[in-house]
Parts: sequence; structure tokens; C-alpha cells
Amino acid sequence: MRKIKIIAGITWAFICLILIVILFPGLNSFSVSTSKLPFMKLNPNYSGGVVIHQLVTENCTLNIRKPVFDGLIGERRSGFVQLDWRGVVPDNIIDTIDFDLDQNPDFLIFINRKQSIAKLTPVSNRVKDLIISTPTSYGWSVRVGLNK
Repeated sequence: MRKIKIIAGITWAFICLILIVILFPGLNSFSVSTSKLPFMKLNPNYSGGVVIHQLVTENCTLNIRKPVFDGLIGERRSGFVQLDWRGVVPDNIIDTIDFDLDQNPDFLIFINRKQSIAKLTPVSNRVKDLIISTPTSYGWSVRVGLNK
């Protein structure tokens, strides 16, 4: 019985080794094709959520994304809303933001891109603080902390 277990273990290890050697060169194409399946999507904690509103000017577009409260098991009490300025973004950004689209401003944001200074003035009690303000490949992005 002991010899059978040893032989089975060695055989299983050899089969796994062969399988890894065969699959290793194709892992990149396999992962790309798997990521294109319809049920695969990025977690909104990483992507910032879906765009719910766009403010378009002649040179710049402001994308306001859906607030994110996703947790591992359920929704959390705190979350964030992400704002993306795309295109030719001015050096100084001063915007009044209504992220929940209730026709009442929720916060005022000031960004000096040259000095990387961002200031947030909350108007709504749901707005907590500025989580991050950073340049991106497409312009500038900001995440603002929220209470539910």
C-alpha cells in the first residue's frame, strides 16, 4: 500500500510538472482571453466606478463617477466618489460638485496642478475628506471620501 501511494504521488507530481511546462508559454494569452469573458469586470474600488455624469467644456471633460461603498461581504458605511478631468486640464481647477445629482452642491474642490495642491470644502454632511488627488495619463483624478 505504501509503494502505491509513493508511485501515485510521484506520478501526480510528474503530470503537474508537464502541465505547468506546457501551459506556461500560453498563460498571457489565456489570461487575456479570460478577462474578456462577459462576467469578468473590474472591482469599482480599483476602477472608480461607472461614470454617471459628464460635464463637457471645449477643452476638458469632467467625469463624475457613481459613489462606491463596496466591501468584501456587503456595502460599507464609508466609501468614495471619483472625479476625472480629461483632455486639456487647466493648471487651476475650481469646481463645485454635485455628485448625487440632487441639484444641491455637495463640495467645492480647488486643485493647483503645478504644485500638486488640492483643497476640499465640504458642503454636504455626507462628504468626509479628500482621499487622493493625482495626475493621470489622461488628465487629473480625485477621490473624495463619503459617509453613507
